Amino acid sequence: MTKIELDYSKISNVFIDGIDMEDYGDFCDAYVESADYDGREMTEEELEILNEDSYFINEATFKQLY
Repeated sequence: MTKIELDYSKISNVFIDGIDMEDYGDFCDAYVESADYDGREMTEEELEILNEDSYFINEATFKQLY
């Protein structure tokens, strides 16, 4: 089994879902619903890996909101 390593500089068009403004700042229910990687749509496996990175999700949530 090959471990997938993501180059974050190749990730674009990130859409975050599950944003709850009552949880402002933490957004613990937010997740990456879709994103592109190097010009193509990310696979479910890649999205699962990305969704394990709470820092990325938090940053992407703020970018999407503001």
